[in-house]
Amino acid sequence: MQSYLEKRDPTKNLARFHSLMVLPDLFGGWTFEREWGRIGQSGQVRRIHFPSQEEATQALLEVETAKKRRGYWLRPQQLGLF
Repeated sequence: MQSYLEKRDPTKNLARFHSLMVLPDLFGGWTFEREWGRIGQSGQVRRIHFPSQEEATQALLEVETAKKRRGYWLRPQQLGLF
């Protein structure tokens, strides 16, 4: 599962992103990976490990909900042609 959120306000020179992903790890657990920063630059990354996919997905949904409350919006995912 993954989610990409953006917040832009040209009047305040604000262009930020949050990239959220739930990924399996090599040891049978799950990792919630969160990257954030200014659009167009590399951001900070934080990874949190969980024993189950449900717990990692719940953490992703909580962060996503909090960011939406702060004015971030989900950017639609583009589908690849090939």
